[in-house]
Amino acid sequence: MKEKKVVEEITSMSEDFAQWYTDIIKKTQLIEYSGVRGCMILQPYGFAIWENIQKGLDERFKATGHENVCMPMFIPESLLQKEKDHVEGFAPEVAWVTHGGSEKLPERLCVRPTSETLFCDYYAKIIQSYRDLPKLYNQWVSVVRWEKTTRPFLRNCEFLWQEGHTAHATAEEAQEETIKMLNVYADFCENMLAIPVIKGQKTEKEKFAGAHATYTIESLMHDGKALQSGTSHNFGDGFAKAFGIQFSDENNELQYVHQTSWGMSTRIIGGIIMVHGDDKGLKLPPRIAPVQVIVIPIAQHKEGVIDAAEALCAKLSKTARTKLDKSDKTAGWKFSEYEMRGVPLRVEIGPKDIEKNQAVLVRRDTGEKIFASLDGIEDTVSDLLDKIHDNMFETARAHREEMTSVAKSYDEFKDIIAEKGGFVKAMWCGDVACEEKIKEETTATARCIPFEQEHISDVCVCCGRKAEKMVYWGKAY
Repeated sequence: MKEKKVVEEITSMSEDFAQWYTDIIKKTQLIEYSGVRGCMILQPYGFAIWENIQKGLDERFKATGHENVCMPMFIPESLLQKEKDHVEGFAPEVAWVTHGGSEKLPERLCVRPTSETLFCDYYAKIIQSYRDLPKLYNQWVSVVRWEKTTRPFLRNCEFLWQEGHTAHATAEEAQEETIKMLNVYADFCENMLAIPVIKGQKTEKEKFAGAHATYTIESLMHDGKALQSGTSHNFGDGFAKAFGIQFSDENNELQYVHQTSWGMSTRIIGGIIMVHGDDKGLKLPPRIAPVQVIVIPIAQHKEGVIDAAEALCAKLSKTARTKLDKSDKTAGWKFSEYEMRGVPLRVEIGPKDIEKNQAVLVRRDTGEKIFASLDGIEDTVSDLLDKIHDNMFETARAHREEMTSVAKSYDEFKDIIAEKGGFVKAMWCGDVACEEKIKEETTATARCIPFEQEHISDVCVCCGRKAEKMVYWGKAY
């Protein structure tokens, strides 16, 4: 009986992008749905991707002087209420614990949607002097936000993330930290995930609840929608004043600390899928792929083939995450399976290859076949994985450029959003009324005010008044 190819079960992205996305995460066994709406089970392959993301980020955080801590899961309601704008921003998404066992709690407990209030309460206890600053902390935890509409990775009721929280003596130090961590995220996305990003500031309407300013990295998905991929917030001294976080400066005068917060979550896995994937399935960037190289023996029933494949796997494992599949499934089935799972490089070895002292290398990103000598093959593979990363990044950047338009009039803006999608660069007067009108009439939002400004025209694309900034607009996940 002929084995059915797994890839036949993936809907084409041009036919139904949403179904294509769902098919991929299910067929590649990234997640399984749980018994609670919006809460996903991260299966081994999905969690392995997150572990590699976590490792790469954690190394960067520690290299910039940050330490890991872990705050409680529960926040007393009275603590959450201390910062008015913050609590109002999260109120619709909060899950509450009202009972402990059979007894009603004297005060409701919030299941953390984010941990600013917990860190503030902690900082108020441990910061007394300028010598205690700065505090550079991060934590790896899960958070709960009771979303009305959920979608795996992109919008979950519970998800994994990291959240950095820092306290500084001056506004200048806090601003420097905020931008530094945004740049850490941008570097990570581009150099580890092969995802090009736009760096910029959120508008007042789009900033984090309670923040003085929010900065973001925005990436573009294959279907032309934007994804907020990481954020960094400057809180100024607003939280410090609400929570009484003060310190004695060098003149023995009391000052309020200045704080920051920054985060990236498992939502970025959704970004990896939608930036790089194709109709064959996942296409994983080599630097975070759980398996970078899959070795497949050809005609493995013949003498010496399995031994050669095992020796090759052992050699490649010294420089790359390598796996050998010597199961009794057909070679064709294996090819389709590992293409679907996004393994960056396939290495085939059979009787003819053994005779020629070679192996066949097949790239997931381009499908190119390369005949490589077994002598020094680990260097060949290592170089090729770097080339695959670079090609994936350039392909994603070319797609973003192709899907980035300029609009000088509101009619032009509306036509682009409706017919083409992608990013639209357009001037804005800074009035929230224009921002709200654009969102209401086109469903596009201000993704960011980019650091790299361009002068497209003198007037706002919406109202025609004098423009202040160029903004990237787009529909978003």
